[in-house]
Amino acid sequence: MCITAHPDDEAGNFGGCLQLYAGRGVETCVICLTPGQAATHRGSAANDIELAALRRREFAAACAILKVTNGIVLDYPDGQLHRMEAYKVVCELTLKIREFRPQVVLTFGPEGGVTGHTDHSMASIFATLAFHWAGRSNRYPDQFSDRIRPHRVHKLYHATANFTLPDRQPVTPSPITAVIEVGAYLETKIEAFRAHTTQAPLFQMFESRMRQYGGQERFHLAASMVAAPVQTETDLFGGIEKN
Repeated sequence: MCITAHPDDEAGNFGGCLQLYAGRGVETCVICLTPGQAATHRGSAANDIELAALRRREFAAACAILKVTNGIVLDYPDGQLHRMEAYKVVCELTLKIREFRPQVVLTFGPEGGVTGHTDHSMASIFATLAFHWAGRSNRYPDQFSDRIRPHRVHKLYHATANFTLPDRQPVTPSPITAVIEVGAYLETKIEAFRAHTTQAPLFQMFESRMRQYGGQERFHLAASMVAAPVQTETDLFGGIEKN
């Protein structure tokens, strides 16, 4: 399960891994907290409602390219995640985790990725809390039924990077503990980003950056059911027994 903030985050930050593991038969789920209705680049949209609808369709198209099993866009306000009631947002994400029952959760680091976007930081905080609380019987017990039970996720990874953007406010990324080779999926990753047609003004910059850095996706192991010294991983499912 990958938890993001905006449509296009799934392609730009996690697209290689989503394709890699889908190709290995892994079911994948992307949860996008907002429909991106406050974006600077708005395509043909005349207002926020139209933009949200456009970006939901673009997200669905990108997920199809990335072979995502289940793509979900929630309805929290773009650019305002820091104003949301954390307990409520985490409740919804906890339910999604209990329903999908992933072995691995991916999200941003609390610094907000290389852009330092506030929504990315809040997505990290919400997803991290949901990761920990989904497995506890004393968190949101009203969710439980014959179908919904506590679920402990094996691993939580925060996306990180080995570069920063000079034109942005400074960020301090987490140490890299996993390096996933995704060069074989670079062209499809770019194609998935280009499915977000409202964001066309960003295409050239994104493609240039991906061709420079996009052959690998890097992560920080933020939590694991197995407490052990951290070694650099090349597989996000390393150490997880197959069901």
